[in-house]
Amino acid sequence: MPRIDNEKFYKSSIKKYGLSAKGVQWNSLSSQKIRFEIILKMLPKDLHNYTLVDAGCGFGDFYNFLKSKNQLPLKYIGIDTLDEMVQIASKKTSQKIIKADICKDKLIEADYYICSGAMNILDKFETHLFIQNCYNHSKKGFIFNILYGDKESDIYNYMTLLKIKDIARYLELEELKIKTRYLKNDITIAFIKRSKSNF
Repeated sequence: MPRIDNEKFYKSSIKKYGLSAKGVQWNSLSSQKIRFEIILKMLPKDLHNYTLVDAGCGFGDFYNFLKSKNQLPLKYIGIDTLDEMVQIASKKTSQKIIKADICKDKLIEADYYICSGAMNILDKFETHLFIQNCYNHSKKGFIFNILYGDKESDIYNYMTLLKIKDIARYLELEELKIKTRYLKNDITIAFIKRSKSNF
């Protein structure tokens, strides 16, 4: 079970901050964009050739960020567990947004899965399951950010580099990319699958 009720947490946040970066629990619009920039740098430059699933898409802000950069994928699909998020993201992006629980439900396959911030209030087991499911349903890889460090919190989920590497080993990861020092207490990880050779 989550340490806190995900639906109540985000509904309260939306009620307080509206359809903004703070409404999905980012400190600010600028910090949200910094995290999006890091994810984009870890994705291929020819993103328009690949399908992408945004796991825990919130308001669909990552799609609109990609659009502003002229870096839209071949196909974008958002997934969120909250009805309200699904409805808002559908309107804001005009893309397919699916209601699903990443940890429990059957997922679709895509070249890349990404996640920005959606694991920050999960417990450790849920986080492992979330990462595993996204990675297993990607053809090329899963790129995500998460709170970084060994802090203990009743609300937020922090991960150490040791734990991230443990998950990578468990998944028999082919390539691990790590980016830190762009924001305090934040880390971006790419779990990449090697292209299958024809030889």
